[in-house]
Amino acid sequence: MIYPKSYEEIAEYVKRGKNIFFFTAGWCGDCNFIKPRMPEIEVEYPDYTFIEIDRDKFIDLAIQWNIFGIPSFVIVDNGKELGRLVNKNRKTKEEITTFIDSVK
Repeated sequence: MIYPKSYEEIAEYVKRGKNIFFFTAGWCGDCNFIKPRMPEIEVEYPDYTFIEIDRDKFIDLAIQWNIFGIPSFVIVDNGKELGRLVNKNRKTKEEITTFIDSVK
C-alpha cells in the first residue's frame, strides 16, 4: 500500500499505471473493518498498485471525485477511470474482489 503525501504525488499515480485508490479515514469504523484484509487483497491483484487516500487529508480530491462515502475504491488505468465502488456501506473482502474482477 502506498500512502501519498501530496496532491502532486497522487496526480502522478493517476496518470501512470494500473492503480486502485482506497479512500479511507482513521475515524471510519467501516474502513478500519476492511483494512486488515487489504494486504490479502493486494497479494491477489499484483497487477495493481494500491494507494490509500486519507479522505480528510485530501478532502478536495474526495470532493472532485465525488467520494461522499467511505471506504470507497476507484480503479484508474493510465489516467482512465475503469470503475468505482463508492458508497458509505461496510465492504467485505468478497465485495471488493468481486468489484475488482468486474473491471478486469
